[in-house]
Amino acid sequence: MSSEYLWYIPNQVQPGHRGDAVVVDHNSLETLTDHARALEEHGWGGALLGTGWGRPDTLTVATALAARTTTFQPLIAIRPGYWHPANFASAAATLDHLSRGRVLVNIVSGRDNLAAYGDSEGDQAHRYARTREFLQIVRRLWTQENVTYHGEHFRVTDSTVAQRTVVLGDRRHPRLYFGGASDAAERVAATEADVQLFWGEPLDGVRERIERLRKLGDELGREHAPLEFGLRVTTLVRDTTEQAWADAEAKVAEMAKGRAGSIPPDPLRRAAVGQQRLLDLAARGEVLDDNLYTTPGRFGGGGAGTTWLVGSAQDVARSLRRYQDLGITHFVLSDTPYLPEIRRQGDQLLPLLRG
Repeated sequence: MSSEYLWYIPNQVQPGHRGDAVVVDHNSLETLTDHARALEEHGWGGALLGTGWGRPDTLTVATALAARTTTFQPLIAIRPGYWHPANFASAAATLDHLSRGRVLVNIVSGRDNLAAYGDSEGDQAHRYARTREFLQIVRRLWTQENVTYHGEHFRVTDSTVAQRTVVLGDRRHPRLYFGGASDAAERVAATEADVQLFWGEPLDGVRERIERLRKLGDELGREHAPLEFGLRVTTLVRDTTEQAWADAEAKVAEMAKGRAGSIPPDPLRRAAVGQQRLLDLAARGEVLDDNLYTTPGRFGGGGAGTTWLVGSAQDVARSLRRYQDLGITHFVLSDTPYLPEIRRQGDQLLPLLRG
């Protein structure tokens, strides 16, 4: 199976995300379009657009960027509590039709400022039970007509999305990505998702989780195509190994001084099971698996910024191929400053991975 290589576009109101250099008009349509077009020009398949209350709406940004590009695939992060499944299924199908099948979807169930948009907090079990229903309804609306579904959290009756999603070969609808490391999250991923995304964990942790998810899917009676796996991680690439580590250590030193970026760590994200797994890695050592750098997590790096793969293009490609050997086929990479790194890593790293 061929691999997919995506990037990350900083969908933020505040500038300086993870130390990004762009401040003026950082979130303008022109700046974001420059990112999307650079991704097309330098070999990337598309980019993840992050979500959260207070950030620009991801579907709106994705629509604008799809209109200004030709091959760029937006991986649109959305939350089941922010969207009703039927509304989202219709909106995403419309964009998929207009963009000729370029939509990808990342379902996020982690905690958010739910009360700000009229949602209820709910405990972990509630959130993932609701996510399961959301995924089931959206998939059915994309592939069936006259859908009736009466669940505990969502209901639709005799519902049909008239604007159908694009069918391309085996693709019947936008691929559904999903993250989460808790027991409740893994049960949803094993049965309902198309792609399980992992943060930048060491190889042994990823291997163990892939094996567990495959076994869980068999035990729970997965009805869809086999679950695929992806990796979301920071990749710090330089011309030489020595320069990469010098720059990585300098970045961490700036983070330690509190000057790496203006956006504070998200306390809701840091409470997540998957995030805690990353933070716990520092106890095993500053560097794992040759070049997985755990120290950034000690100084505010969150999510994909908690651990970094550091080195020359050859070093990082070698590490990513090891994840491929485990079964990872989807990669969402990034580093700052975002736009120059799109070009650098597209030109230096991607040819090694595709070669």
